[in-house]
Amino acid sequence: MKFRALPLFVVVLALLPLVPSMAQPPILQLDLVTGGLSSPIAIVDPGDGSGRLFFIEQGDELVPGQKTGRIRVFEDGLLLPAPFLTISALAAGNEQGLLGLAFHPSYAANGFFYVNYTRSNGDTIVSRFAVSAGNPNVADANSEMVMLTIDQPFSNHNGGHLAFGPDGYLYISSGDGGSANDPGNRAQNLGLRLGKLLRIDVDGALPFAIPGDNPFVGVAGALDEIWSYGLRNPWRFSFDRLTGDLLIGDVGQDAIEEIDFQPALSSGGENWGWRCYEGDNPFNTAGCGPVGDHDFPILTYTHGGGRCSVTGGYRYRGPWSSLFGYYLYGDFCTGQIWGATSADNVTWNTVELLNSALLITSFGEDSNGELYVADRSGSIFRVIGVQEVLLDGFESGDCTAWSSTVGGC
Repeated sequence: MKFRALPLFVVVLALLPLVPSMAQPPILQLDLVTGGLSSPIAIVDPGDGSGRLFFIEQGDELVPGQKTGRIRVFEDGLLLPAPFLTISALAAGNEQGLLGLAFHPSYAANGFFYVNYTRSNGDTIVSRFAVSAGNPNVADANSEMVMLTIDQPFSNHNGGHLAFGPDGYLYISSGDGGSANDPGNRAQNLGLRLGKLLRIDVDGALPFAIPGDNPFVGVAGALDEIWSYGLRNPWRFSFDRLTGDLLIGDVGQDAIEEIDFQPALSSGGENWGWRCYEGDNPFNTAGCGPVGDHDFPILTYTHGGGRCSVTGGYRYRGPWSSLFGYYLYGDFCTGQIWGATSADNVTWNTVELLNSALLITSFGEDSNGELYVADRSGSIFRVIGVQEVLLDGFESGDCTAWSSTVGGC
């Protein structure tokens, strides 16, 4: 594995005690923030100091065979009725629609944001839009600049997540193209964007430039924009806001779900294993390289007890001290939320923190490091550290806001 220079702030923070003790795992509750959404699948802070959150509604089939996706604004405790952006003529499959949103690191100055969606023919589109000149809660729907297109041979495994890394580059997750068993061995093919994490420079050129330190620049037969490969259906990745480490939730085939870890010092090029391995178990190793050519997950779990699909989360760096340093992730089918910690980023300990019974589609992080959970049934919840609540007491309004689905007062 290659390594790149670590920014000074990461070096300093790496010296701090960032890992909590596992002797007394934290207790979670979920505080209802808002309901009334249609299939919410992402929670994004614009990073402009406004205090707003933006929610993605994956899409409703308003026209037969086509979805209409929306980005909604949550401001001052209210879900605004008018969408920030509406995108129509999207593919109508269960895993298709409006899938990803990221705001430019200088959004407050330039107004640029980026979306990932599947258009009506099933192909993935990554586009740049701009906010309208007259209203910060409405986008300019005519400002779209298509940046890249990914042909999708099947309707499932689209990935679709977007996020800017601490290096200022845009990272894009793409699934293996769908069906089952990766029939075209696309995730291992460096000549395709499928089954990859891509890394592009949105400021260097139009529609984008390639960072010069991407690992496959100049490699014959490989695409310059690839950052890492061997992913099946990466469903939500995140950067640790303190260390810069990258964690990826990758959905398994039919037995094992996984979390992958890339340290901030990495210069990319990891092979996360699919289709050769599902999690850390051999799956189809025909034509695969030696085991040492693959990078194995830090965390796995199996499909027992109704579990089916991992939703990657965040390493908690917010105000609830009992949660600090825990990487929170969940399962879509059961609503279980786990917390994992590590002192060396090699050996990880994980513990179930909550069985929420939600259909967990995404976690999100605001500018203060608070974490949120999206429930496909239509609600957004905030993660609460119960120990601090018990010590500090409730405000009278807090108790009535808690959902009976995930706990009460």
